[in-house]
Amino acid sequence: MQKRKLGRGLEVSALSLGAMGYGKARELPDRAEMIALLRTAVDRGMDFFDTAEVYGPLTNEVMVGEALAPVRGKVKIATKFGWDIDRDTGVHHGGVNSKPDHIRKAVEGSLKRLKVDTIDLLYQHRVDPEVPMEDVAGTVRDLIVEGKVRWFGLSEAGAASIRRAHAVQPVAALQSEYSLWTREPEAEILPVLEELGIGLVPFSPLGKGFLTGKIDAGTQLDPSDMRNSIPRFATDAREANQRLVDLIRHIGAKHGATPAQVSLAWLLAQKPWIVPLFGTRKLERFDENVGALKVTLTQQDLDEIQAANIKVQGARYPDEHLRRVGL
Repeated sequence: MQKRKLGRGLEVSALSLGAMGYGKARELPDRAEMIALLRTAVDRGMDFFDTAEVYGPLTNEVMVGEALAPVRGKVKIATKFGWDIDRDTGVHHGGVNSKPDHIRKAVEGSLKRLKVDTIDLLYQHRVDPEVPMEDVAGTVRDLIVEGKVRWFGLSEAGAASIRRAHAVQPVAALQSEYSLWTREPEAEILPVLEELGIGLVPFSPLGKGFLTGKIDAGTQLDPSDMRNSIPRFATDAREANQRLVDLIRHIGAKHGATPAQVSLAWLLAQKPWIVPLFGTRKLERFDENVGALKVTLTQQDLDEIQAANIKVQGARYPDEHLRRVGL
């Protein structure tokens, strides 16, 4: 699989697999299949995997650790701290917490659950407005010196926080939402990342499934589906946003590519330091997404997408979630 570099030397596969939906909140009946999928991904050449202590909470890291233990020397595992979680009960109290002692406890827990001596990439999951960024970055810097962490990352941080963190401990990667239907990072975040030499790991590169073309205004989502709370998935918004999917499908027809592959290929074409992070629980979807690496969009394709200037309708998060973004 193609490789890309994040920050000052973290080399990873050009696509990353996120395990958020595996073993989350309960023991999934297909747990064995999820472990098999992670191992198959390694066989296919992927070496960059993403989890977090909050996924479960805690249970996701356990499963990722079990799955990747036999191939530890072949992979890089990213995990995250920053939520207020009781590590004895697994109860998530809802708020953020990046106090230095909390970070250290989070790292010790992640090391044990992942069955590793060192965390390859450690992200602050969300900025904590009550803790100076210099204290957060300084704590991670100390953990790097101690050999417990290799690289430092941020998630959904704003430009000022990125600069403050990077001044204390170089940031290898920012993980934030970026895709054909979430292009806000282009205004301020991407220029800052380019200036400082920081990579971008965009999550939800397929618009939480919408950009695959398999969801339209008439699709009935399960009542428990988190997308029901997202304004962008309201029926009228989905109807309006269908224009974007139609354009992606049109571009794909020229390349024999699916809408998902075009969406990932578009991200890969933006910058050489972008490594899209997708999630799937099906091997056929994994293979489809990795197939994006064989799709090379032409400059004409990219210009056509840009010229269409499609304005996506609906916010990407409910208001309470947006308040934690870009701090």
